Amino acid sequence: MDHSNMDHSNMDHSNMDHSNMDHGSMMGAESGSHGDHLGMMMQMSFYFGYTDVVVLFDGWVINDIGSLVGSMVGICIIAALYEGLKVFREHLLRKSMVTVSYHSVAVPGPENLPVVETQKTTGSRILSSAHLIQTLLHVLQIVVSYFLMLVFMTYNVWLCIAVAIGAGIGYFSFGWKRAIVIDINEHCH
Repeated sequence: MDHSNMDHSNMDHSNMDHSNMDHGSMMGAESGSHGDHLGMMMQMSFYFGYTDVVVLFDGWVINDIGSLVGSMVGICIIAALYEGLKVFREHLLRKSMVTVSYHSVAVPGPENLPVVETQKTTGSRILSSAHLIQTLLHVLQIVVSYFLMLVFMTYNVWLCIAVAIGAGIGYFSFGWKRAIVIDINEHCH
């Protein structure tokens, strides 16, 4: 029986007894996907807490100061290595572009005497090991940058500070080696 065209606006269920209804098996948008964290809502403003903080995965939960400090150190290291990865990719790109081949060509010179001229050619190919490595490192860079963004989006101030300090340490450690200071490949961090 099709009830889609029926008007249900006048139905009143306020007099019904709802005390015996079991809503425990119902899966809403806020439950079912967080394992032990059923019904837990995502924080939408910055906070300084250190209990029940889920970081990236259900298995990575901060419940005490020790796990907070350990998570901060780990996140700081990941953010620093992310900065190193960007510099390493640039270094590999410069190194692959330095591969120069020389060709000697005889060209007519003054009085039609052949003159040997050396031409230098550089180039990159789509099917090269250097390009494949750059592609894999680019994918890794994107994944790590989105992970760091998601850590920041926990809105936990301590974790946000860890991302910022790690990025600062990484830039201080590796950034001085960069030939290009402005990174147009920056995605979300």
